[in-house]
Amino acid sequence: MKSKFLFSLPVLGCLALASCYPLPDNPNGPRGPRTPQQNDASVTSGNQQKIQEQREAMKKRDEEKKETASNQIKETEKEVTPTKPTEKKSGDYAFANPVPGKEGFVFSPYNNKLVDVRDIPSGTLVQDPTYPAAEKKYFRVP
Repeated sequence: MKSKFLFSLPVLGCLALASCYPLPDNPNGPRGPRTPQQNDASVTSGNQQKIQEQREAMKKRDEEKKETASNQIKETEKEVTPTKPTEKKSGDYAFANPVPGKEGFVFSPYNNKLVDVRDIPSGTLVQDPTYPAAEKKYFRVP
């Protein structure tokens, strides 16, 4: 029993000495945040200025794209005409055909597709939702 204890003492002593041994200095320099004086030679103020200018140019382009998009939206909103033109006579538009057994639904006179006209009074001029607004297909509710 004494021999095991005596054998472990030198091993513990070696470990204690090894833990006190100083580590060599880092050849790459100290770690941590760098100060402006410690910047690498590859990153110069000229390169940083170029990068900053590129970022500013990209921001300007993005702002111009947003402005043109919002201007286009405003222009299209100005061009939109009301869905119920009052200049036309009542006989100029076709009447939709009611769907048998379904109150408030009609067949479009242009493409025979089902259109929901619930809560719309009879004789009202309605734009056909199956066509884009550019084509402007209108019909009257029966």
